[in-house]
Formats: sequence, structure tokens, C-alpha cells
Amino acid sequence: MRKSSPYRPVSLFLFVTSLAGVSHAKTDFKVDILPLIESRCLKCHKGPHEENGKMQKPKGDIRLDGAWAFLKGNKETVPVVPKDVTKSGIIQVTTLPKDDDKFMPPEGKGDPLTPDEINKLKTWIIEGADFGGWEGNLDGKPAEAVAPAAKVPLKDREHDLLYQKLAEGLQPPTEETLKKIASGGAQIAALQVGSPLLHVDFLAGVTKCNDESLAALTPLKDNIVHLDLARTEITDAAAKSIVLMPRLTRLDLRKTKITDKGLGQLATAKNLVYLNLFGTEITDAGLASLAQIKTLRNVFLSDTKVTDAGVAKLKASLPKAEIVGNVVITAPAPKPEEMKKGKKAK
Repeated sequence: MRKSSPYRPVSLFLFVTSLAGVSHAKTDFKVDILPLIESRCLKCHKGPHEENGKMQKPKGDIRLDGAWAFLKGNKETVPVVPKDVTKSGIIQVTTLPKDDDKFMPPEGKGDPLTPDEINKLKTWIIEGADFGGWEGNLDGKPAEAVAPAAKVPLKDREHDLLYQKLAEGLQPPTEETLKKIASGGAQIAALQVGSPLLHVDFLAGVTKCNDESLAALTPLKDNIVHLDLARTEITDAAAKSIVLMPRLTRLDLRKTKITDKGLGQLATAKNLVYLNLFGTEITDAGLASLAQIKTLRNVFLSDTKVTDAGVAKLKASLPKAEIVGNVVITAPAPKPEEMKKGKKAK
């Protein structure tokens, strides 16, 4: 049996004290992150190698034995997307329910990451995923990554400008505030080192997060910009707490009990850019509320009860947004030789 580390609410306070003015050293990849990768991941996720006389390939075509590999991934996922925890595959698979087929590390391959270790990973990613000069295994590194193009001055991206604006005049939460919410089961990280803006999720205890858990975050309402409630037990009642967060830009409600009623309360959101409703009971009626949120740029509606007509109407109301509706997967047509075999069998 694989040991699992129970969630300790006190770890939340220890992790976020840096937000309240306590000095915070930047995460050191070689000291804080690499040991986690080596003990939990490298057995299955390193370059092709011979083992017991057999050639072994990386599981799922995912490698974590080189800095370049962390950022490359495969066709479906990228292990690490700097500054974006929600898109980083390594966070997604290590925070799934332990009985999920995609949970990592698999049973027998290493102990699950503890909440504190997951927080270390998140912090490192949010800080920009700096490898500190570590390159790792360069075998198999794409040619285009070997000699990068000359650096050009980077322009401020739209969302960076938005975060700068949202952070103006905002103070980080106090130590007293953090103590009050430390028992709520949330994991909290500054969006960037020194920033008063916060990313909040319940990935280490989704079944423990309910409407009351969310209400407990109210003292942080002015600081929260990213809120991940995927697979939690929240209901429409949670919308009352969500609408109190004026700086909220990203909201993940995947596989929650949110319905059109709760969605209707979110229509007043002023800065919401990203909304994920995958696997919810949302219908076309709920989309009418979303049409009022003109700041939306990404909306995910797969595996919901919305219709193509409803999605088309929403796209017309939000022309700047990328809206993903229900995806219908059809079986590929049989090849001519397969059809001949079938006729012969008859």
C-alpha cells in the first residue's frame, strides 16, 4: 500500500506567511524541486535507456530528466508552463484523486506528494520555473531548442498589464487574516513573488471543500485573482462568495454542482477572463448570463448540457472570446481492407 500524507491545515499558514510581509527566498530548483522529481518521477519519465537487457522508453512520451523536457511535453500535455499552475500537467496529475487512472505517481512507484511538496512545485512554477542553470539530460533535445534565437525585448502581455492594474494600491493579507483561514483546507500562493494577488485552490483536499470552505475565504476576497474549485463539493450557494471577489480573473468550476442558477450570479464579474465549466449541468439558459461578462476570453463548456445553438449565440455576444463547446468524437471510417475482411467473415 502506498502511504499518503494526510492534509495538515497548519501547513497553509506556514506556506503563506511570506504573503504577510515575511521575507521569502526564491525557490531553488536543485534544492527544492529536483529531489522531488528524482524520487517520484524519473524512474518512468527519463530518456530511452537500457534496463535488464531491454530498451525502456519514457511513459506517455513525457520526460523530466532535462530542463527542456519539462517545457516540451507531448501532444496532450506540457509538464510545466511557467507562471501558469492551471496549465501545468505536473500539478494536474499529482493532485487528482488517488483512485484516478492518471494520478501520479502510480501506486508502487513512489509516495504521493504531500501538500507542502505540491505547494513548493506551485510556487516554483508561479515564480517562472527557473531551473537555476540546471540543464539535465540533453539527449533528444529538439534542434530548434539548442540554439535559441537572439533575445528581443519582451512586450508587456495583456494579462500582465491587467495584473499590474489590479495590484495597484492593494496590500497583502495580514498574518492575522491568514491564521483565521488556515483551517479551511485551501492552498494559497502569491501570483508572483512579492505580489498581493493570490492563487487559491483546494487540489489537496477537493472533497473537503464545500460552500462553507469558500465562505471562509471572504477575508481574502480583494486579493484572490485565480480560484480553482475543480471537483470540489461546492453548490450554487458558493456563487455568493465568488461574486465578492472583485479582482477574480480565472475561475475553474470543472465537475462541480454549479448550475444555471449559480452562474446567473456571476454576471456582475468585472475582470473575469477565464471560466471552465467542463462536466457541469450548465444549459443554454446559463449562457445568457455569461454573455454579460464582456471581459471573458476563454470559456470551456465541454461535457455540459449546452447546445450548439447556445454556444453559437454566446460566441456572437463575446466575439473576442475562445469558446469550446461539446466535442463529439466519432469513430473513424473502416479502411477498405477491413471492410473486405468483414465481408469474408460473413
